[in-house]
Amino acid sequence: MNKKIFSWALYDWANSVFYTTVMAGFFPIFFKQYWSHGVAASFSTERLAWVLATSGFLLAILSPTLGVVSDKKKMKKKLLFFTMILGVLCTAGLYFVPQGDWGRAAFLYGSALFMASASAVFYDSLLISVCREDQYDFVSSFGYSLGYLGGGVLFALNVVMTLNPQWFGLINKTEAVKISFLSVAIWWFIFTWPLMKNVPEPESAISTKGITALTHETFTELKKMFIDIYKNKNLFYFILGYWFYIDGVYTVMTMAVDFGLSLGLDSADLIKALLITQFVGFPSAYVFGMLSKKTSSKYLILNGLLIYFFTIIGASMMSQAWHFYTLAFIIGLCQGGVQALSRSLFAHLIPTEKSGEYFGFFNMLGKFASILGPLLVALFARFTGDSRQTILSLLILIVTGAFFLTKVKIIKSS
Repeated sequence: MNKKIFSWALYDWANSVFYTTVMAGFFPIFFKQYWSHGVAASFSTERLAWVLATSGFLLAILSPTLGVVSDKKKMKKKLLFFTMILGVLCTAGLYFVPQGDWGRAAFLYGSALFMASASAVFYDSLLISVCREDQYDFVSSFGYSLGYLGGGVLFALNVVMTLNPQWFGLINKTEAVKISFLSVAIWWFIFTWPLMKNVPEPESAISTKGITALTHETFTELKKMFIDIYKNKNLFYFILGYWFYIDGVYTVMTMAVDFGLSLGLDSADLIKALLITQFVGFPSAYVFGMLSKKTSSKYLILNGLLIYFFTIIGASMMSQAWHFYTLAFIIGLCQGGVQALSRSLFAHLIPTEKSGEYFGFFNMLGKFASILGPLLVALFARFTGDSRQTILSLLILIVTGAFFLTKVKIIKSS
């Protein structure tokens, strides 16, 4: 494996710690128990869902423009670095938010999530510049596997620090969680540097147009892109399927801990379960990449979605910690594979000279999709007051997405 591929994949290692320690791990717990102290569980769930939906909506609106600008201005790496820095600063800022100040915590978290996701627009589009097309599936899966490993390593350290703050000279668990947010910011910053040093900016013509003109051009090209996608039936059906199923996948990721807390499960058990997902996800994502050399990525994704279908049903019936551990293990088996192979399958189907533009569109779809899941959760939480029913709403997304994916008939071989 050459230096370019490894350096590119290290960005998954770098920014995945935000998604594990902050998004999936400590923030939902801290937001519910510390920053929203004294508020009903269903109401804090609603607040968190609205934060996720708002961040997703803003990124969905801006992703196409970001993609076009990165292509036309030859700025993929510069924009990745800029969004990374802002994400790092917002994440570090969570350390300073006092108890009860849920508004400031929500703002910083939503902003950090936006920046982490925006940086992925540029990171994903660099995939085509570090390897050949027949390596897309494996390299994408390798990146996700490193992400699971890196996220798991730091998260494990953060968990130990939170459970035993005295070992680290800290006053209590509250201080340990806040220090964990700082550790994420530092880790994210440091491990971005190999990509900045070793991954080349893809060659492309540089436009002399200003940002306003490029924004206008973005919507003109989006219209053309929609027409091109509609004519390419495989890409069209994949886009429809992805729009639905990735929403279900992301919502499970972002709301799992909050869901467990709402059912009365202990936060320590939920954190341990997340660690299981990370360390199972590391080899599983790699194995998915290896399997993609022998069978269609489409069918591997469908198998992953089938696992999600039964996992969501099981989640609606869980009541004990070991149930959550079991579900965490099962999700770890398929989560990274579904994400990695979706990214590489999309890369197979798009024109390479417009990778930034198309991956901007890809991330726009993911973020528009990520609005619907949290909104379903928020609405079900408001009108039913029953946390168990909220998770079942995600079955609609998984089933619909799988249906459209089955209609993709020709997949480029890896």
